[in-house]
Amino acid sequence: MSTSTKTIVLLGAGKIGFAIALMLERSGDYSVLVADQDAGRLAVLAGLGCETRQISDDASVARCIEGAYAVVNALPFHRATAVAGLCAKAGVHYFDLTEDVASTHAIQALAADASSVLMPQCGLAPGFIGIVGNALAGRFDTLLDLRMRVGALPRYPSNSLRYNLTWSTEGLINEYCNPCEAIVDGQLTSVPALEGYETFALDGVEYEAFNTSGGLGTLPATLLGRARNVDYKSVRYPGHCNIMKLLLNDLRLRDRRDLLKDIFESAIPTTEQDVIVIQASASGYRHGRLEEESYPIRVFGAEVDGHRLSAIQLSTAAGICAALDLVAQGALPQRGFVGQEAIGLDALLNNRFGRIYAGKPLALALAGGAMADR
Repeated sequence: MSTSTKTIVLLGAGKIGFAIALMLERSGDYSVLVADQDAGRLAVLAGLGCETRQISDDASVARCIEGAYAVVNALPFHRATAVAGLCAKAGVHYFDLTEDVASTHAIQALAADASSVLMPQCGLAPGFIGIVGNALAGRFDTLLDLRMRVGALPRYPSNSLRYNLTWSTEGLINEYCNPCEAIVDGQLTSVPALEGYETFALDGVEYEAFNTSGGLGTLPATLLGRARNVDYKSVRYPGHCNIMKLLLNDLRLRDRRDLLKDIFESAIPTTEQDVIVIQASASGYRHGRLEEESYPIRVFGAEVDGHRLSAIQLSTAAGICAALDLVAQGALPQRGFVGQEAIGLDALLNNRFGRIYAGKPLALALAGGAMADR
């Protein structure tokens, strides 16, 4: 990175926004302006040394991003398209965490004439899992099946759902209700959420997995014509899927998502004692032999410069910060739509933020300005 700092506008001062701000501010290469409508949240981010500004509408967002190097959008998914449009108009690089398929397609359309990078889906899933999936796919002469499984789970579940809220409730419900993209028998298709049930064990722990929306990002389109089957499923502890089917289908709460959000947020506790479970596998032919390769990892929370980050904070923030870093270093395209599979797995794992996916600590400019492992 150059010695001059780049101005980053971070939209959203929630838990993930806090982690992103902490990582970028402590990197030594970025000056962070955090914008949110909540003054209380902004006060917390100001404590990290970030500049802060209140926003209320698109006009105030447009004023914030003017002259910035890049915008990192950690707002709810329904704000993605509008903010990306403002960035395209201003010629500012854009990164987000959305899992919403429709928003991503809209951003792709915006990127056709953009002079800056528009790079959505930079978190965990979609995000890191797509990078892993593409890397596995590239290791076969002929790819047959690619399976990707990800779960953000409580380490100590205590309720019947065996689940705690660790990230956006709106995003969670979106995943459970919307159609899911997949490649089935060589055809790009849509499969229903909560179906495709399966079970597996990892390190002696039993899990279930089922279809959810958005986790594949743009990978199905990238692998169409190269793979027989490609799918994504969310990982939960056994029993979760049946209860969600009762709530969404039998009680028809999929038609009352605002009510379901209120129920979840009033009845299911949040937790910072979480774990990210990732299990990706691919099968196909290498040198004439049918082979299979798996990529299983777990990510736990960690302390960063005296601040405890949960596993979902750490893994999500690391993904989007690494994407920004790689664009800033010129390692990725400098304009137009950029999908996650443009990032090589080795490049991500060697990045100062992405290295947490290899089980290593972040490498940030801390005491004395020197790069340090923590």
